[in-house]
Amino acid sequence: MITAYIYENRQLTVTEINIQDSIPASTIWLDLYKPDDAEREWLSHFSVEEVPDEEDINEIEASARFYQNSDGLHINSLFPQRVGQDVRGVNVSFNLRTNFLLTIREEDVGLIRLLRNYLRLGRLEVSTPQELFLELFNLKVDYLSDLIEDVYTVLENVGEQVFDSEELDDVFKLITLQEDSNGKIRLSLLDTQRSLRYMQRYYRGQLSDEHLKDLREMLSDIESLMPHSQFIFDKLNFLLDAAMGFSGLQQNKIIKIFSVAAVVFLPPTLIASSYGMNFNGMPELQWQYGYPMAILMMLASAAGTYFFFKRKHWL
Repeated sequence: MITAYIYENRQLTVTEINIQDSIPASTIWLDLYKPDDAEREWLSHFSVEEVPDEEDINEIEASARFYQNSDGLHINSLFPQRVGQDVRGVNVSFNLRTNFLLTIREEDVGLIRLLRNYLRLGRLEVSTPQELFLELFNLKVDYLSDLIEDVYTVLENVGEQVFDSEELDDVFKLITLQEDSNGKIRLSLLDTQRSLRYMQRYYRGQLSDEHLKDLREMLSDIESLMPHSQFIFDKLNFLLDAAMGFSGLQQNKIIKIFSVAAVVFLPPTLIASSYGMNFNGMPELQWQYGYPMAILMMLASAAGTYFFFKRKHWL
């Protein structure tokens, strides 16, 4: 699907175009969502090099994610995507040209939907592709900040559940999920930082002083979010260690009960074993009170062992 955003006479028009159409003259943003082979072929007529496919967009080498050619500035950036309680990363290809911004993506991205709604409702005023690019990355930085706050909130609740033995399984699952989410948030922060620094370094001449100021503010915001992300990692490790320690303590208590029970019943077992030998030379075998005496000895030996443990504060 090809969507063109046309800015003309201070009005933004959103329209879908097909491969028989040309790119409208006043287009500031051309968005390709899950382009098929025919749409890629159509776009190749307006591009110097081959249109990137999904494999190219997901490349991790810096030379493949950040470069310039006669088509303009090329940046592949990782965008966070909330899916239930999980956070996913979706790569989007950006080609910032002189007259319009070209984006190619294989998945739906919530931040791009948000930007489209803001543009339709007139909450954002953009007249150049550079402004559009910076506004999208500004939304991305704000969203990453919100995701970090969400992780903080979840961890506050986890801290109260760590010492509840009935919820330990849920705690371990939640800690693992938050660790994975925080890792993806941090990866997206680093990727955004690299993208903006590349733009600052190699695209400075095409940006106004106001745009450069916005870019520096976003980089400053990212720098301030990095320590929060590291703090979350530290807190996650602490909660995991605390949960593991409490789980081990609970297991030790159970093992202690079984160990004490075994020791308490050891003397009665010894007495029962002795009187179960049935030797002719055992005088108690013919005694009228031999059986009650054996039972009493077993009870007394078990009680004596128990009270000895209590006196030594082993119980």
